[in-house]
Amino acid sequence: MLVIENLNKTFNPGTPIENHVLHGVGLTLAKGDYVTLIGGNGAGKSTLLSSVAGTFLPDTGKISIDGVDVTHLSEHKRAVYLGRVFQDPMMGSAANMSIEENLALAYRRGQKRGLRWFITEKERILYREKLSILELGLENRLADKVGLLSGGQRQALTLIMATLKEPKVLLLDEHTAALDPKTAPKVLEIGSRIIDKYGLTTMMVTHNMKDAIRQGNRLIMMSSGRIVLDISGAEKSALTVKDLIAKFSLVSGEEFSGDQALLG
Repeated sequence: MLVIENLNKTFNPGTPIENHVLHGVGLTLAKGDYVTLIGGNGAGKSTLLSSVAGTFLPDTGKISIDGVDVTHLSEHKRAVYLGRVFQDPMMGSAANMSIEENLALAYRRGQKRGLRWFITEKERILYREKLSILELGLENRLADKVGLLSGGQRQALTLIMATLKEPKVLLLDEHTAALDPKTAPKVLEIGSRIIDKYGLTTMMVTHNMKDAIRQGNRLIMMSSGRIVLDISGAEKSALTVKDLIAKFSLVSGEEFSGDQALLG
């Protein structure tokens, strides 16, 4: 479903602050793979996710989604293949619009839009059905402004918006990092239910090693712009934070950061 080949990216090339962020990264995700992506600051994980999203184009390499070469497509043109949830709950929705209006924008993504604005009852039935998955009662609040929602409710709504059209690839960019410790696990659990329900191919960037181990069927660790670990199956199921740190040290020849955010 997603194929990344020999991806390289350098910021500010030829200047004193040149930064080679991705070094020949290659990665293949089968349909339904749920990959957690972890690494220290500057490892390249967010740059890799943003390259897939089209936020910026790679210097060299190729990105294909479901057999379509999207390497040189602009961000808005490849959005038809992707769903994305950002770290900031405020980024994925419009505060001054209602819940149903936000959902309508997501539902009509990729379609031609005119001046006419009309939400059908058939659409409302669909929106209520999708929102009921959250178990937050939002299906009964379609007319409420999104700005009235809590950060967790808003991020949960953004998950529904990002998956409303069942995208080829779902990108979760540290989407629980800005939430409080009680809300973050709930949003993770909601995301897992949605991903499982629709069999979505997913990449989740996280700084939390425990979340990286618990979520998904595959764990990838990056260091210095390269993939250094790719763990799946029974090996991932049996993994502990201590194991992960030891594996990183073994393959990279350096000690993993003791940053508490990374350890969870």
